[in-house]
Amino acid sequence: MVTNYHHSAIAGQDDRVTVATDVSFAFQPLLSTRTGEPVAVEALARPRSGDVYGLLRSAGRAGRLVETDISLASRAVLAAARPDPPLPLHVNIVAATATAAEDLARFLRPALAQTGRKPADVVLEITPPFSRVHRAELINGLDALRAEGYRIAFDSLGDGDLPLSLLADVGPDLVKVDAHLVAGLPDDPASLAVVECLAQYCTRTGVRLAAVGVESEDQLLCLNRLGVRLAQGNLLAGESRSGGISLPLPRPVAEIIELNATTGASTVPLVSDYLRPATTMSEEATAEDARATFADDPKVTSVVLVDAEGRPVSTLLRSRFLLAVAGLYGHALNAKKPAVRHGDNPRAIRADATCLQLLDLVGEADHDRQGDEVVVVDADRVCVGVVRLSEVVRGVAEAKIEQAAALNPLTRLPGSEAVDRDIDRRIHAAEMFVVAWLDVDAFKRVNDTVGFAAGDDLIRHIGRVLSDAERDLPGTRVAHVGGDDFLVVTDLDEITALASRLVDRQWTTENMAVTVSLASLVCGVGSVSSYREASRLLAPLKQRAKAVPGSSWVLGRPGTDRIEVLRGARAQHARVS
Repeated sequence: MVTNYHHSAIAGQDDRVTVATDVSFAFQPLLSTRTGEPVAVEALARPRSGDVYGLLRSAGRAGRLVETDISLASRAVLAAARPDPPLPLHVNIVAATATAAEDLARFLRPALAQTGRKPADVVLEITPPFSRVHRAELINGLDALRAEGYRIAFDSLGDGDLPLSLLADVGPDLVKVDAHLVAGLPDDPASLAVVECLAQYCTRTGVRLAAVGVESEDQLLCLNRLGVRLAQGNLLAGESRSGGISLPLPRPVAEIIELNATTGASTVPLVSDYLRPATTMSEEATAEDARATFADDPKVTSVVLVDAEGRPVSTLLRSRFLLAVAGLYGHALNAKKPAVRHGDNPRAIRADATCLQLLDLVGEADHDRQGDEVVVVDADRVCVGVVRLSEVVRGVAEAKIEQAAALNPLTRLPGSEAVDRDIDRRIHAAEMFVVAWLDVDAFKRVNDTVGFAAGDDLIRHIGRVLSDAERDLPGTRVAHVGGDDFLVVTDLDEITALASRLVDRQWTTENMAVTVSLASLVCGVGSVSSYREASRLLAPLKQRAKAVPGSSWVLGRPGTDRIEVLRGARAQHARVS
């Protein structure tokens, strides 16, 4: 039982352990890999000497582990400044502390009250060791903390003693993949397979998956491709001694985020597409003023309280507000008092943000408020309106349906617009790239000889090989432009690996041998001006490739008639004119 200590230090000077009052806190954001936006901030204890693990080990040896950990958690809340817009605060506690849920919640309450936070604003990250904790006591403790309003995350998955069965029993809100596994990406097949399995698990269960210790651009690209939507590490943003967020992102990271968004789908609606006028009142308004506003217009579902410049300060939600002030004694107790006392921290988003960014904000910030309106602000954070989440969700769903309709029904690959966008992006970024055209030789003869079904099987097989290549090669994008034609845009250092997968393979369908032709165009910086020009220059290369016996690969460059035949009957790296 935890007794007789203040939340900022352990009372009682026991010689067995000295709780480090010289503990400061650093803060590191957790970012969306889809948008690059911060979705939470984690408090990290930093003792003046040693590290927090040593501090906790000393406390454990002295029998004061839980007391010390509760003190650190409370002080983390007090130390965290509230960023603008407000973000959830992640606080680390060891598994043993979670079994003392009543004591933890009791000592967190004054810290939350002092900083203006609610339990729903805090995510408790449960850290190892788990093996020394009674399983039933841990689950009961986590249930009690959830009942208080806290959200639960498991940390160090993949390098600690967290049982996978505990994930199924608890169903945490978030799971963090340990930095040891992330360090193996993208080259270690075992690490890749583990993270891929975890991503699939989280997709099926609705648990959010975050990667810790992201240090390289290759890791970030790999995480994007695996569907890991949250990440944390020095590549994205380092630690800060305040609760602020050290953004903007470094340029290479921002480009990766942009690439992920650009090549992902068809156009996503903007928040401004769903803008509605906001009902606003001064932050000085009384509860009676707000009640009258709701009573005068039944269609008003929320009121935004703004400061003198029009920036949102708080939001009043109709049902919650009226429940608080319209009871038997509610009006008498609250009518003359400020309405802001009954408000929630405003969730605000820029009008030029995409709807996916809005859904990330809502999904990561507060699951219990997903039915509310969100305040829309301009570049100066002045309120310009609100959007209803139900309408945004419907709009994104419709965009996804349109995207699915654009996929080829045989291969599930996008059409040429995916390569078109990627080529334009590379041209704009002044990058060198390779665009390639893959074609099945004499495909009509396949259909005429072994049937249309066999031809469809062949196209599906080629589509799977190309999808695998896109997954394994970070700089590669593929498209199915119809029939037996496929387009690829890739990095210069990836074209050989891609060609090997396509041309050095023995293609068959219904025991019929088939050959393919790959025409590729190396586009140096400034050598082509558009996707249209690149496709025009590819056309004669395709004809040259098809003229080479067997499966072939030819390579050309803008501004020259010389073509290298790299695969096929005449392929000895010979140059032909």
